[in-house]
This record gives sequence, structure tokens and C-alpha cells, in this order.
Amino acid sequence: MAQTDILIIFAKKPVYGKVKTRLAVSIGHAAALGVYRQLLSHTLDIATKVKVEKIIFYSDEAAPDSRTVPGFRSTTQYGVDLGERMKNAFADVFRQGYAKAVIIGTDCPAIGETIVAAAFDTLHKKDVVIGPAYDGGYYLLGMKRVHPPLFEHIPWSTAAVFEKTVATCNTNGLSYSLLPPLPDVDEEKDLLYLAKMNQHG
Repeated sequence: MAQTDILIIFAKKPVYGKVKTRLAVSIGHAAALGVYRQLLSHTLDIATKVKVEKIIFYSDEAAPDSRTVPGFRSTTQYGVDLGERMKNAFADVFRQGYAKAVIIGTDCPAIGETIVAAAFDTLHKKDVVIGPAYDGGYYLLGMKRVHPPLFEHIPWSTAAVFEKTVATCNTNGLSYSLLPPLPDVDEEKDLLYLAKMNQHG
């Protein structure tokens, strides 16, 4: 059997008061939940169009029945911080025999299936592919085997994540390719990106 590729989606269940909490500070939990639902729906829509297998890693234990998202398997994230949870997710899928894995979150309204497909293509030639976000983080990370240094000693949720990740690739002799920078939606000022997504949608 040919080895297949897999797209990992890190998501939260759309629960009032539990999603987009930074955004909720300025627009309230109900509006923040509405924003999150739109972003989640967009992410799943574009993922459906990419010709790879998909798995959603939910942040809470009781992952919803996978039938709620046809064509997607689902499981639960585990680990003490974001880095460990991502490292464990990559390790899980590579243990299952997948050849290439790409991880995305649900914060990027500008992401499209062509960018995700390009990430998988890039991995034919490079060890790592990174999609930088405007805020200094990244919206996508892909690799062909687990590279633990990419998940350790990274200042998560800061503007230095992308820079530190690239530096770690260089230090560890990993070849990498960068995708176009895209915006994340985390705060009220980012909502204009969501408006653009809805115009195109």
C-alpha cells in the first residue's frame, strides 16, 4: 500500500466562553463564538478539498463523534503545552505509517486548499514547511518525521514563534521552505480579515 499523507487540524469544540477568549475581551463571548464557528467551518471546508486524509485533534477530552464531520477522523490532543501537543500529534500519525503530515489550526481565514496542497508538495524536497502568520507565529507546519527541537524551548503565543522555529531549523540542519505569510484572527483588529473571507466565500 502506498504511503499516504495526512492533514492534522488542531481545533477546539465551539463552546461558549471557551473559544477566542482574547477576542471575547473586546466583543463578548457570544460574538467570539460566532467568529470561531465561521473560522472552524472555513478550515474544514478547505480541508475537505485537499486530497489527503484528515484528522481533527480536539483540545478537550470528549471529542465529538467523528460523524459530526464527515470524512474526518477525530481524537484528542495531549501534552503539557502547545509544543508537546503538536509533537505528540505528529508522532501519532507517523507511527500509523503516514509519509507526510501537515498541521493547521483554525485561526487563519485566508488559508485555502491550494496553500495546503502546496505544503505537501514542498515536502518532497524539504524536511520542513512553515506558513508564517502576520503576528509572528505560524498558521501551518509540515514535516516527514518528528523533529522534536521544533517543539521545545519555543515561546508559544508570542511574536517570536516563527523566528525561533526557523532558527531551530537552521541550528539542526533541517531544510525548510516558507509559504506566503497570512493573517490570524486573535483580536478585534483582526476581524477585517474575516470580513474579507466572507466576501470571497
